[in-house]
Amino acid sequence: MTFDLGETLAEYEGRGLELHARHLNPQLPRVLQTIGFHRDYVRAEGPYLYDETGAEYLDFLSGFGTYGVGRHHPVVRKAVQDVIALDLPDIVHFATPPLAAALADKLLAKTPHLDRVYFCNSGTEAVEAALKFARFATGRKRIVHVDHAFHGLTAGALSVNGAKEFRKGFEPLLPDVAIKLGDLDALERELRRGDVAAFIVEPIQGKGVLIPPPGFLAAAQKLLRKHGALLIADEVQVGMGRTGKFFAYEWEDGVEPDIVTVAKALSGGYVPIGATLTKDWIFKKVYSTMDRVLVHDCTFGGNNQAMAAGLATLAVIEDEDLMGNCLRMGDAYQAALRPLLDKYELFADVRGRGLIIGLEFGKPKSLKLRAGWSTLQAARTGLFAQMVVVPLFQRHRMLTQVAGDHMDVIKLLPPYVISQRDVDNFIAAFVDVMDDAHKGAGLMWDFGRNLIKQALTK
Repeated sequence: MTFDLGETLAEYEGRGLELHARHLNPQLPRVLQTIGFHRDYVRAEGPYLYDETGAEYLDFLSGFGTYGVGRHHPVVRKAVQDVIALDLPDIVHFATPPLAAALADKLLAKTPHLDRVYFCNSGTEAVEAALKFARFATGRKRIVHVDHAFHGLTAGALSVNGAKEFRKGFEPLLPDVAIKLGDLDALERELRRGDVAAFIVEPIQGKGVLIPPPGFLAAAQKLLRKHGALLIADEVQVGMGRTGKFFAYEWEDGVEPDIVTVAKALSGGYVPIGATLTKDWIFKKVYSTMDRVLVHDCTFGGNNQAMAAGLATLAVIEDEDLMGNCLRMGDAYQAALRPLLDKYELFADVRGRGLIIGLEFGKPKSLKLRAGWSTLQAARTGLFAQMVVVPLFQRHRMLTQVAGDHMDVIKLLPPYVISQRDVDNFIAAFVDVMDDAHKGAGLMWDFGRNLIKQALTK
C-alpha cells in the first residue's frame, strides 16, 4: 500500500471544523464560529489566501509574522525541494553540516558585534536558550521583562510574558519582574539588587504594537552594562526586515544587544526554525568544556531543510529589496490612515514601523456613540476592535487580529510583499467599516451585542 496525500486530503475534506472540535483544541472552532471566521482555505500565494469558492483573502496575520516573504515563495520552495533531492545526511549530530555553518555566517554578518548562533525550532525555544545562556553566563537568576511583553509560551518564556492571561494557572515560574515600557528608573532599581541576569525586550511590542520611547533601548543598555547584566532583544516577530531595517533595535543608534532571538520569517514559511545569536564569551561560558558539548541542544536544530529555507529567505529579502518595500508600504499605510484620525472620533491612534502597524480605538465624544462604546467596554475591553476585525473579514475578506487581550487595538502584520493595490484596498475597506461604526447603530453594534451574549463573555 502506498501513501497518497491527495487521497487523504480528499477523505478529510470539509471535516476540519468537526474533527478539530473532537480531537484538537476545542475552543478554536468555537471562537471561529462565534466571530464568523471559519473558512476552508485550499490555496495560498504571496499575501493571499483562497477558499474553496476561489475567493481571495488579504492576509494581515501572515502566520503571526511567519510569512514575511509571502506564502509559497518560489525561491524558498525550490531551495527546500533541492535539499531534499540531494539526499544529504541530516541530524547526524556528531558532524558539522555545511548548511548550518552557512546560515550562521549569513546571520552573523547582519550582527557584526555578535559571534555565535544556536539553532532550534521556534521563537519560544530561541527565547528559552537566551534565558538559560544569560543566567548561566552571569551566574544570576532573575530576568527583567516588560508589561504586555510576549516572548513565547514554554515555561521559561512564559516567565517573561507580561500578559497575565497566559501565565494564570501555570505558576510558579522563573524568578522575574515586570517593568513598564520606557521606565528606566524601575529598571535601575531592579539592577541595583545585583541579581539580575538580563533584561529582555521586544524593540516593538507585538501586543498592542507599543514602541519604546526614543533612546530607551540605548539608555537601558548603558544601565545593564554598568550593573553587569545582559540585554536580550527579542526580534522573533519584528526582526528579519519587517520594520525596514533588518533588526528593529537598529532604529536606535548604538544599541548592540548581547543576545538576539529570531524565528518566524526566517523559515520562509516552510520549515520551523529559531535562532539565538550571542557573544562569544557567553557561548564559551555555557559550552565551557568537551563534556558540556550537549548541555543545551535541540534534536532538529540546524536540520538541512530549515537551513536551506533560511538561506533562501535571506537571499529573497535582499534580492527583492523587501526591507525597502516594508518601508514604502508602511509609509503608504500611515499616510493614508493618519487623515482618518480627524474623520472618525472612534479612531484614536495609528503607530508602528514598516509593516507592523497598530490601529487604536478610543472613547468617542458624541453622546450618540458613547452609549454603545460604554456598553461594550463594560462587557469586555477590546470588543470594539473585534467589531472592526469581523466586518473587515466578512465584508472585505481581510484577515486581521486584535493586538492583545483587553485591548482596543488592531495589529496589521502583512507579508513584506504587499503592493500599493493592497494598501488601497485595505484603506477603502477600513473606511467602509468605520463609516458603519459611526452611524452609531447597524450591523457592527448588533454584532457587539451578540458577542456580549455569546462565548467570549462566558
